Amino acid sequence: MTETTDRPADSADPGAVEAPFRYTAKLAERVESRWQDRWEAEHTFEAPNPAGPLAEPDKVADRPKVYVLDMFPYPSGTGLHVGHPLGYIATDVVGRYKRMTGHNVLHALGYDSFGLPAEQYAVQTGQHPRVTTDANVANMRRQLRRIGLAHDPRRSVATTDVAFYRWTQWIFLQVFNSWCDPDTGRARPIAELVAEFESGSRPAPDGRAWTDLTGREQREVVDGHRLAYLSEAPVNWCPGLGTVLANEEVTADGRSDIGNFPVFKRSMRQWMMRITTYADRLIDDLDRLDWPESIKIMQRNWIGRSDGARVDFAVAGAPTADPLSVFTTRPDTLFGATFMVVAPEHPLLSTTLPATWPDGTNPLWTAGAGTPSEAVAGYQASASGKSDLERQTEREKTGVFTGLFAVNPATRALVPVFAADYVLMGYGTGAIMAVPGQDERDWAFAEAFELPIVRTVQPTEGFVEAGGKAFTGDGRAVNSSFLDGLGVAEAKAAMTQWLVEQGTGVATTTYKLRDWLFSRQRYWGEPFPIVYDETGLPIALPDSMLPVELPELADFSPTALAPDDEVSQPIPPLGRVGDWVDVELDLGDGPRTYRRELNVMPQWAGSCWYELRYLDPTNSEAFVDPDVERYWMGPSEPGDVGGVDLYVGGVEHAVLHLLYSRFWHKVLFDLGHVSSEEPFRRLYNQGYIQAYAYTDDREQYVPAEEVTEDPEAPGGYVWQGQPVRREYGKMGKSLKNSVTPDDMCRDYGADTLRVYEMSMGPLDVSRPWETRAVIGSFRFLQRAWRCVVDEATGLVQVVDEPADEGTRRLVARTVDGVRRDLEGMRFNTAVAKLIELTNALTKLPAVPREAAEPLVLMLAPLAPHAAEELWSILGHPHTLAYEPFPVADPALLIEESVTCVVQVSGKVKARLQVAPGIGDDELESLALTDASVVAALDGRAVGKVVVRAPKLVNIVPA
Repeated sequence: MTETTDRPADSADPGAVEAPFRYTAKLAERVESRWQDRWEAEHTFEAPNPAGPLAEPDKVADRPKVYVLDMFPYPSGTGLHVGHPLGYIATDVVGRYKRMTGHNVLHALGYDSFGLPAEQYAVQTGQHPRVTTDANVANMRRQLRRIGLAHDPRRSVATTDVAFYRWTQWIFLQVFNSWCDPDTGRARPIAELVAEFESGSRPAPDGRAWTDLTGREQREVVDGHRLAYLSEAPVNWCPGLGTVLANEEVTADGRSDIGNFPVFKRSMRQWMMRITTYADRLIDDLDRLDWPESIKIMQRNWIGRSDGARVDFAVAGAPTADPLSVFTTRPDTLFGATFMVVAPEHPLLSTTLPATWPDGTNPLWTAGAGTPSEAVAGYQASASGKSDLERQTEREKTGVFTGLFAVNPATRALVPVFAADYVLMGYGTGAIMAVPGQDERDWAFAEAFELPIVRTVQPTEGFVEAGGKAFTGDGRAVNSSFLDGLGVAEAKAAMTQWLVEQGTGVATTTYKLRDWLFSRQRYWGEPFPIVYDETGLPIALPDSMLPVELPELADFSPTALAPDDEVSQPIPPLGRVGDWVDVELDLGDGPRTYRRELNVMPQWAGSCWYELRYLDPTNSEAFVDPDVERYWMGPSEPGDVGGVDLYVGGVEHAVLHLLYSRFWHKVLFDLGHVSSEEPFRRLYNQGYIQAYAYTDDREQYVPAEEVTEDPEAPGGYVWQGQPVRREYGKMGKSLKNSVTPDDMCRDYGADTLRVYEMSMGPLDVSRPWETRAVIGSFRFLQRAWRCVVDEATGLVQVVDEPADEGTRRLVARTVDGVRRDLEGMRFNTAVAKLIELTNALTKLPAVPREAAEPLVLMLAPLAPHAAEELWSILGHPHTLAYEPFPVADPALLIEESVTCVVQVSGKVKARLQVAPGIGDDELESLALTDASVVAALDGRAVGKVVVRAPKLVNIVPA
């Protein structure tokens, strides 16, 4: 939006002529550019390693380490807006402060540069995605350098760098060549599993001797245990884009986020990661992490560990068929199960269904179809076009009778089996026992299809009379035979024991977490280091054949199909490169022709381990040197999980990125490749920067910078002469309300931007952007500049005479407070303290050096360019990046006197300056003899005196 902004003076302003050395935007730009060049030339922020190519043992020996990390950014073509660097500036302040307190600080930034946006742009323009990606990375590096971030440039990586994704492929092979031992819950090399099969210590699944299995059968058994495996899995298939989409790439209405094409649920052969085998450790180890509790709760809910029972329902009329198994957390409600529901994808529906509807079938149940098979097929087609979110949140419950009945093991009654899309194949067994009396969704379904409802838990008094339907609270069991009268916990235990005794159930634990879908039918991603022989089974390539590089392509898009062609098969772009797909290799038994995997890895792959590559980015022999990893990320004491010391990023990555990276890291730990059990020891979520956005009468967002105020217009704002509505939201491209850091650096300087963003409020709280407020931070830096520099001559104007006692005490209090604020990441209050000190110093006839130098050093983490320049002007030839951060003299922190308020009948009558350690009796005596107090009492006797030394005396007359 157009604003009247009090911008800083430049050289064309009259003020600039009168004060040629005033701190202006142009001066800031010159100073900032010069110091950025000097830091680069002098390798100021290069962090030494204890070993390997970046080793400097002498610098490592006597300095404690700190590893500070920002979440991996995607190099967008639009570049940064001022909301993006909020966390980057915060970690930079922490890193600079820690260097000044004697730490060896590792702080680097790379780029999560594979992904769908670059590929889609390549499809549209014909330009190779690497060209686009490299240009975007270069632009972001320029913007971040302009802000003055103290990163070690040697450690920057991009996931699209061949030298990086060679190790992503290597880690995939570690996962592929591992299995999770159920006895220990930890990954072991797959070779150890094979050895157990060969020795007979672990029996083959069908009981045959291992040597009796064919070679193919042995491979299939082993592949069934791998942590990375191929499976027919339900996926989000988007024929309009020709690819499978991740859940986060599908809108709530079941369409693709890019292109708005229909997305269908269907099963396809995909690569999966067996993350479910780590579910318990992923939950339990959250207690060992220094993370916000809200993030821990989100991860626990996502994993969704539930204790309950598996209940087996025999399918009536099919005695040889497998039972229909359900998982329930409430086995105590089994007597109220009056029907069953299976997901439309449930394998039961692929078996032979009855040829005709059973006698007496309710017409409501059949969807008007002539046979169960027709009804189920029609319903499956309808359900495939809905997202999981739609299926879970639709108010109207839909479904169709399968023509099958199951036997309730508690009542022995036949209960009808329905297919309904509110049950998901990805949770539990894909089937539920429906207990409408105790479940709101089951109640709605029972009402819609006129099914029986039996309450098995006694509702609270008045619940039914008030119109209550499904009762989901605790209560005594009713209508439940031998359970009647028991509380929920006792009834659950009794029913589970009964099921075990009857052979129709078992106590079990289940999870919402599903195995991780790891395939994408795209071009711009990491190729899998996998080939296939004539059996169609996967074969891992040896390390010597890594990296498997992406071949060059002219057409980057998957073969797009008709948007509604849900039965088609994907044709990945790599499938068009014949001489790359079919390759002759010698894998130990002579040259043979193999077929490469045509899918690529998802964008998550590179971001699962990048924090490890920053440690040792030039190592060509290993993804990280063990000594280097142990130094930067190893446990600090027994029981410590290790990991990055401070990880800062948005809450939007609370589940998927953090969960996936924790899984990969734990596998690497189990295999002995890393010493840390977790990747991120401490997590901090910064808030968002928000800004006004504007919509026109079409409810389309318009560029905020083109909107002007107009008191005569409805709502008070117009765009191109048309009234617009104002709203508030997260700054970003979609709302067209971005402000670029380039503009802020041009108009005010990078240090002003840094100070403003750190002063806007607590880091973990979202805050509004207001360009007009930036001038306050700029003027603060101008005042700090004037404390040192004569604006007319450019000469240093501090004096070497001792500071007065009041100034010395103010400096000490500021040093003490700023240190505590920076340690606690309370940057806004640190800025406030520095402003208070600066304002006090500007009122002095001359600023003493013993006050000016601590001010400059305290300013350095927040406004490093101005601080460096002032430090140089003060006569110091070297960078202040490693200068000791000021330490307050404890003696100066002890107050010489405090103000004591004296009240008479609740009204303030005097203020006394007293010693902080004054006793109650002495303070009472001083108060009662004060002339103002004596006058207020006016001869009245004192009835009561309340003393709260040293700050309050309250006198009550008799």
